[in-house]
Amino acid sequence: MSALMRRRWMTVAGALAVSAVALGGCTSNAPQEEASSSSSDSAGGGFGGANDETGDTVTIGFSAPAADHGWMGAITKSALAEAEKYDDVDLVVAEATNDVNLQISQIEQFINDGVDAIVLLPFDGAALTDVATKAMEAGIVVINVDREFSSPFAARTTVLGDNYGMGVSAGTYICEQVGDNPDAVVAEIAGIDSLPLTQDRSRGFADALSDCGLSVSNRVAADFTVQGGQQAAANLLQAAPKIDALWNHDDDQGVGVMAAIEEAGRDEFIMVGGAGSANVMRDIQADDTVLKATVIYPSTQAADGIRLARLIVQDKALGDLVEVEVPRTVQLYAPVVTKDNVEQYLPTAFES
Repeated sequence: MSALMRRRWMTVAGALAVSAVALGGCTSNAPQEEASSSSSDSAGGGFGGANDETGDTVTIGFSAPAADHGWMGAITKSALAEAEKYDDVDLVVAEATNDVNLQISQIEQFINDGVDAIVLLPFDGAALTDVATKAMEAGIVVINVDREFSSPFAARTTVLGDNYGMGVSAGTYICEQVGDNPDAVVAEIAGIDSLPLTQDRSRGFADALSDCGLSVSNRVAADFTVQGGQQAAANLLQAAPKIDALWNHDDDQGVGVMAAIEEAGRDEFIMVGGAGSANVMRDIQADDTVLKATVIYPSTQAADGIRLARLIVQDKALGDLVEVEVPRTVQLYAPVVTKDNVEQYLPTAFES
């Protein structure tokens, strides 16, 4: 059994907002003065309303895979930072692990300890389904993050990124840039092909490209690592003497992709990244490489899970919704970051 670190966060709560959610920013079409007096304030509080007020202490257990990837490290970091904002959140953090059996034992410990809620990014959603269901049956609110369980009874709410939407966003941007050329050569460097998330990203990409009459001419798969990205990109560049646009699914493996591009001396195409790392955003900001955009896959999902767990246990709702319950599924948006809006997204980006 791994050691549990119990940390009581004592910082005054910040303004409540579900970061990067598709609802985010402003979800009302009403003028500001009308929105501020919306009925949602009386149905559980709004942003800056009753939801910000300190309530009964909520003990939340948190478990996620090991931070062996920039995005995964940011998941845990943002969850801890979010919990720090609330003086009514008692966060219990399990040691990060890629061992399914160890993660199962961590959840069992949370159940034995009688926590109020569990925010869980499972190493394997299917493998953690039974123990998550056991927690729910024990009356513990389970928030499933990123990797879905295989049963609807295993979680109260699921927070997801939009893998298909990532592909759509990347394809739409490329259509805007090179879609007026019917002979444009579009290439793709995917992640791990056996994963449903990779398949969803590629499907969304192909669907968006088809809308402007384009298709993927050259495609290779990597493994979400720097080394894998470099090797896959080298193979692609050798097979494709001319490229107009390239989408790389993952900014961590993109470090290797960029190394291969620089080594090959290729600069005739535009490149779009994926996930939204800080180093890619800085390259976009500098505008001196082939990198012109990246598509966000939010690393705030567990932080959103912390906020939602607190709301559910305290019988509150999302202030920007009329509905008096927290939604069952929250799917985050996949925006495109370019030099025109990079300053908006850079503060929440993760380091590859």
